[in-house]
Amino acid sequence: MDSILNFLAGGLLQLSWWQLILVTLVLTHITIVAVTIFLHRSQTHRGLDLHPVVSHFFRLWLWLTTGMVTKEWVAIHRKHHAKCEKEGDPHSPIVYGIEKVMWKGAELYREESANEETLKRYGHGTPDDWLERNVYTRHSGLGIILTLVVDVLLFGAAGLTVWAIQMAWIPFWAAGVVNGLGHYIGYRNFSSPDSSTNLFPIGIIIGGEELHNNHHAYGTSAKFSSKWYEFDIGWLYIKLMGYVGLAKVRKVAPKLKLEHNSGQVTEKTLQGVITHRYEIMTRYADLLKQAAQAEIDRLKSVKDSFSIQQAALLKTVADRITQAEQSLKPTEKEELEQALSQNKVLATLVNMRDELTRVWASSTASSEQLLQDLQAWCQQAQQSGIQGLEQFALRLRRYAA
Repeated sequence: MDSILNFLAGGLLQLSWWQLILVTLVLTHITIVAVTIFLHRSQTHRGLDLHPVVSHFFRLWLWLTTGMVTKEWVAIHRKHHAKCEKEGDPHSPIVYGIEKVMWKGAELYREESANEETLKRYGHGTPDDWLERNVYTRHSGLGIILTLVVDVLLFGAAGLTVWAIQMAWIPFWAAGVVNGLGHYIGYRNFSSPDSSTNLFPIGIIIGGEELHNNHHAYGTSAKFSSKWYEFDIGWLYIKLMGYVGLAKVRKVAPKLKLEHNSGQVTEKTLQGVITHRYEIMTRYADLLKQAAQAEIDRLKSVKDSFSIQQAALLKTVADRITQAEQSLKPTEKEELEQALSQNKVLATLVNMRDELTRVWASSTASSEQLLQDLQAWCQQAQQSGIQGLEQFALRLRRYAA
């Protein structure tokens, strides 16, 4: 009886409470690393290639600790990028609401994983060997049962808690925090056409996934950090594996390149603008914010009741001018349109912003047509009479691929 009680108290390893906590954190961190490096950066976006041994270790580990199927995860995430913040996005807080994505993100994942059309359209290129077909996919729930048995054997009754934490780790941090809060709160380095945010500049707990806005700006980059003060632990692991031949980086975000002095808008300029479009939109957002504040100050100085009302309205909607349209509620859009209809400068800036985005949004225009559109945009901006816009157009001419 004593031996049975002793086993239940600590299992085969008989670890202390702090050792159990440490082991649990290590186990869950390996799972996070498997998700961000294998599922996300390698399988989904092809930002790096992994050695077959590493790749299969991650597949096995995810089968044991999450029960997730590679093809399902990849397909759902690719669809998220393709339909981001719009109807069809599998887990957008703009579509479903932050509470549902935050606390029921795993349910949204399971619902979408049953959509055969999603898997067929977005799940190409994922593992399709004998193990994948006959073990990892066919018996996706078997791995987590084996993990439960191993946890109880190693840690005794406390193994149930260790196992429960392992099972909840990805649904909470990935499906909830990244997919939910990563499109709801935080800071943005790039004005991508969605509501993605960077949750925190130090990406350790979620393996670098904290830098979600950076990822949406350059989806195929194997490196998520962008600013000098940001840290992506997933990228650190990738570099370490690269040094010993276990990983090969295929793509990283391009470095910004500006010509010293460019008076002409050329094909090289066009490619530079398209490549760095989200960095450009971030600068344009700053221009809009500065123009909005200048207009508020000007209207307040007039002192008549109409100008004061305009200033109050503009102050209310100032932040919305730089937000993605799909993130605004209908009433917010109406208030923004009303404010712009009463302010020529801001209306011009918003219209010019929309015209600029069409340069890289068009999927049918030829390179020659896009180049002509960009040249016409720069000329119109420099003749606008708006100093900030004129300076912006001069800088735009300096971009290069």
